[in-house]
This record gives sequence, C-alpha cells and structure tokens, in this order.
Amino acid sequence: MGWDRPRLRQWEMKQGAELGYQLLQPLLWRLGGCRTLRTGVLQEPLRESEPLSGSVRPFEAIPQSQGNPWIKMLRIWKDNGYENIHLEAQETFQKLGPIYRNKVGTLSTVNVMMPQDVEKVLKAEGSIPHRNLVLPWLRHRQIRNIKRGIFLLNGKEWLHYRMKLNQEVLSIKSTSQFIPLVTSVCQDFVQLLNDQIQKNTRKSITFDISPYVLRFSMEAGTYILYGERLGLISNNPNPDGLKFIQTMNNILSSTPMLLYTPLALSRLFKPKTWKLHLEAWDDIFQYAEKCIHKIYQEMCLNDSPQYSGIMAELLARGDLSLEAIKANITELTAGSVETTTFPILSTLFELARNQDLQSALRAESKEAGARLQENPELLVKELPLLRAAIKETLRLYPVGSLLHRYLAKDTVLQNYNVPAGTLVQIFLYCTGRSPEVFVRPELYDPTRWLAPTSDSGNNQVSNFRFVFFGFGIRQCIGRRVAETEMLLFLHHVLKNFQVETLCKDNLNLIYRFVLHPKTFPLFTFRNLN
Repeated sequence: MGWDRPRLRQWEMKQGAELGYQLLQPLLWRLGGCRTLRTGVLQEPLRESEPLSGSVRPFEAIPQSQGNPWIKMLRIWKDNGYENIHLEAQETFQKLGPIYRNKVGTLSTVNVMMPQDVEKVLKAEGSIPHRNLVLPWLRHRQIRNIKRGIFLLNGKEWLHYRMKLNQEVLSIKSTSQFIPLVTSVCQDFVQLLNDQIQKNTRKSITFDISPYVLRFSMEAGTYILYGERLGLISNNPNPDGLKFIQTMNNILSSTPMLLYTPLALSRLFKPKTWKLHLEAWDDIFQYAEKCIHKIYQEMCLNDSPQYSGIMAELLARGDLSLEAIKANITELTAGSVETTTFPILSTLFELARNQDLQSALRAESKEAGARLQENPELLVKELPLLRAAIKETLRLYPVGSLLHRYLAKDTVLQNYNVPAGTLVQIFLYCTGRSPEVFVRPELYDPTRWLAPTSDSGNNQVSNFRFVFFGFGIRQCIGRRVAETEMLLFLHHVLKNFQVETLCKDNLNLIYRFVLHPKTFPLFTFRNLN
C-alpha cells in the first residue's frame, strides 16, 4: 500500500534532522561524483600532531580543516557529490597530521587513517554499532510498506537478524557448502573463455572482459543466495538474466542521484530517476518472491534436499519470517555485485603487468589443484599467495574507501580526547597509500601480507592496517561470499590462461557509490592447455 501526500510529508519532516547528513553521504558511505583520480601515495611523512608525552589534549585542539562549512555543502549540492574526497583527505592529512576535524554544513566529523587509531575507533563502537542508512532504499521500503533487512536497520532488530544470518552467510560451515556452487560457475566461465579463444586462429583473444566478469559475479552471487542459475555464463546468455543485471545496475546507478534531495523534490525534479529506482527494487523483490515459492515446492517434494543456497537454508530453519528472509536476501543481492567485480578486474590488471607474480600464483594454483578438488574447504589455506594478492588489490583499490563509526565511549586518538557520540571516519584509501603504514605503498606486492613484520622494522605490525571488510559484529556480512568468489575465479582463470595487457599506466579511479576504476584496459587471454 502506498503513502498519501500528508503521510509522505510527515515522514519527510521526521527525517529532516538527518537530511543534511544524507546530503553529505559521500563523506560517509562510499559515494560521490565522477571526477578522475589516479592511484597515489603520501610522498612525505605526516606532520606530528601529538606530543610524545604530556596530558591529553581537549577535543577543540584537534586540527581543523580549512574552508567555510556552508560553502563546502553548496559545492556538494552543485557537484552532486564529494568528487575528490580521497585526494582532499590525503592533502589534509599531509598538512594537518594523522587526525583532523572537518565540518560540512552542520555535520562535524573526526577523520583518521593510522592503524592504531583505526583499532581504537573500531573497539569503541559499542555492543550494537550504529550506522546511517541509505535513504533512497529506505524510502522504497516505506512507500511500498515492505519489511527492512539488516542494511536498513539499527538497534536490537538489526542484531536479531544479523545473528540469524551469520549462521548461513559468515560461518565456516556455510562457506564450505557454497564453494561447490561457485566452482561450477567458474568452470563454466573457463569453458566460455575457451570457446571464444577457439574462434581465433591465433589461439588467443584480446577484448574487454569487464562485462563478462560482471556476469560471473551476478551468476555466482545469485546462485549462492537463491540457489538457481541466471544463465549468464554462455555464448547466448539468458535474456532474463541480462534483464536482472540491468535491474541491479538501475538500483546502483540511481542511488547516488537520489541521496541528495528530499523525497518530494526527487519526485518533482527527478521523476524518471525515482521511478526507475522504485521499479528496479520492485523487480528484485518479485524475483525473491518467485524463488521462495519455488524452494517451498522443492522442499515439499524432497525430504532431504541437497544444499541449494542461503535462502533455502533460511526457509528450512524456519526461525525468520518469509518477509524478513525476502528483505535480507534482496539487500544482500544489491551489496554483492560491485564488491567482487571490481577487485577481480583490478587484480587481473596488476597480474597482467607483472608476469613473474602471475607465474608464481599459477604455480601455487596448479600445485594445490588436486588437494582442493578433494577438500574444497581448504581454499584459503591452500592458496596463501593468491589470498595475499586479493588483500593487496583491496589495499590499493578499496571499493569502499572509508568506514564510519559513532563512538560509544570517550576515546583518546593521537593524544586528543574524542567524546562519545562523535562520528569518526576512517580513510582506508589513505591508509593503504601511506609510507608510514606500508613500505613503498605504490608497489603492488602481495608478499607484504605473508611476512607480518616486514613493513615495520623493529615495530610490531598492526592487524588494523587492513579493515576493508570492517571489524567486529558489524563487519561486512558478505565477506565470505566475496572472498570465495574472488579466490575461486582467479584460481581457475590463472590455471588455464596467461593474462596480458599492453597498458602500463595506473588505473584512473572514480567515486560513484563505490570507488572503482573508470575503465579497464583490454586484456589478452592465451590458453595454456
């Protein structure tokens, strides 16, 4: 049932206190515009911002970034996003030191990047960490009177659903169950690539593989979640599967365009975008509804079915309502696409311009092949260098370039007192490129993750150098799914193909809902068999 105009206005007024925050979401939620960025590093050590000894300084003494906060806000309105937040943060850290305050409009934040501060912030997030929600998604649920999932919840309700979902999404047992599903998709992808190569007399193919990797991510992700294939890994992909990809693209592309204006203004000035967003979510929910009915029919006909995805397991357990299952599965679908597609492509790029490393990874995959075939649950253990390569990719190309947390208690950061309730932003993009955190951060070197003390001399290396998937109870719930998809895809591709590129330049990065390369070069794939 839809909302009438008075109810919509009432709800918007209730959200008014958060509107300014939502207008500034690029500061807080992997969002932004489309200005080109290049990979870079902080070339000089950060300015010391805290004394080596002495009493803790007050909050007001934290260095403050320059610029009128209202001018900053107007710029966000004008540019429809905070386009160069990564580079601006790098420059500000270089100028002010490893901690600074920033204010845009009425929103004040404390920004940090050093691992010791990351650890303190994430350990001060409280027993039920609070985060702000993606407002356009929330608007859809409110208007359609649909239950929300964990992406759009806080508090005890979020905790209740999160604990239930962890068992089927994050546990080691669940991971071992969906590994065979992803493996079958990877094998089909290798066959598809072989078919393309066989059509070429040179026994190689040079092309833009980006659409194919996107199809892989969608195929593997929906297979894990819904237990059925979309039919995308084929020379003649299923039209319904291609439509599903377009639907997901409509959600992700329209989200940032709707984040910066109230609902009434969006309906007035961006009616086509708003209509596209609503209808795309409607289609995803309808697909989930269809899968629920299909799974129920199969459960009635088969008393001991094989593992057929996360949704089927949740339905079989019966401790979540159908509406709760549908809400959470659809949100997991939206969050699963770009978090694997872009890291896979970025890893292929780095390996294509580093053939020695690619050969080492191929040798590791071939040596572990037989053992993984017998015991697929040993995936992470048997491929340490490949796992390190993925971590190195996420260090240089973090799809989500920052985390944010509200402090649940007073915390001392860089010898400054930061009171409870303060919004602290962790700039992962800057952490990954800091020479004070990583030796020669401009180099793509997976071995840095295999030697825990190599980057720190006589100092112990912090585990909080890498928090791409978050930390603690509110870490990324799709972490195991993403890691499994990336590991298996690269494992199978590297065993079968030599990957090359003529491009030696760094990738240009843009910030559109997530941080990702603007374009990828053409890749050449040569069959090794």
